[in-house]
Amino acid sequence: MKEKVGFGIIGAGMIAEYHGKSMSGLKNVRLIGFYDTNYEAAKKRAEEFHCKAYASFEEFLADPEIEAVTIATPSGMHGAVAIPAAKAGKHILCEKPLEITLEKVDEIIRVCEENHVLLSPVFQTRFTKPVQLVREAMRSGRFGRMVLASAQMRWFRDASYYSGSNWRGTWKMDGGGALMNQAIHMIDLLLYINGAPEEVFAFAGTLTHSIEVEDNLCATVKYRNGSFGTIEVSTSCAPGFPRRLEFSGSAGTVAFEEDKITRWEFAQPHPEDEAIKRELSGQADAKGGSAPMNISSDGHACQISDLADAVLSGRRPFLDGYEGRRAIELICGIYESAQTGKPYFFKR
Repeated sequence: MKEKVGFGIIGAGMIAEYHGKSMSGLKNVRLIGFYDTNYEAAKKRAEEFHCKAYASFEEFLADPEIEAVTIATPSGMHGAVAIPAAKAGKHILCEKPLEITLEKVDEIIRVCEENHVLLSPVFQTRFTKPVQLVREAMRSGRFGRMVLASAQMRWFRDASYYSGSNWRGTWKMDGGGALMNQAIHMIDLLLYINGAPEEVFAFAGTLTHSIEVEDNLCATVKYRNGSFGTIEVSTSCAPGFPRRLEFSGSAGTVAFEEDKITRWEFAQPHPEDEAIKRELSGQADAKGGSAPMNISSDGHACQISDLADAVLSGRRPFLDGYEGRRAIELICGIYESAQTGKPYFFKR
């Protein structure tokens, strides 16, 4: 049985570097090379990771050694590279968001299915131990009747974060602001743990940056399971704080900040509860709260390895395109509510 999947990376920026680092320690992945519209940037990354650089996208897609690609381009370009890659028979790992509109997301999913390639959107936070523990507690009914599920992201980005990029902070290429770019991982976790939304109402504004899109947003959500919640996101809150999620039911409450559990309390204690609190509690690092480079690549490694294993074994990946679609649907609904001043109702 084949042991490694050959990967190519599309893009040569900050996130591409994380993908390269993540692959370097994986036993089931071999990094073949980089492609970027800026050949010198691709060449520099290739030298850093001792692999190939491609002068054209056509050359990159034609390389039979590349069986899967990771997409690390600006958000609004994901479809433009994912679709030809899928048509070339390459399996796809795509950075968040999968695309910036539901129509584009659906097109990517359709083309991947038509060409029998796997598609996995990057939501690396799902692979962390706190998230899996909370997910299992929810599935086993430990929360009782769910009543509240909320997310808070009070991050800080200075003016140079946006001015130093030709795509961040734009509707066309970023698809939105603090919600779409930074908070999408929390949106995914709300849906992954608490389930689908039924209705949302939102306010959004650009309060401290000279950008097209929102840098602050607040939304209220009603979920299909009858619970409520709030979503607060910002890139204006100096100096930047850890992301926080909290889930409360009639029989228990759990909260975590980044990768630390700050509350784990249930009406019916289990023997493992104290060990969970000892192992995973503590002070959370702000990580990406103040600087976009200050994040771990461990989650990326887990997800890349999962996709490689799915390719080798013929199974579906842990995260598929439909899972990536759910977060975009909620985000687009929130934006529509903020723009119209009316509630947005989700189709069942």
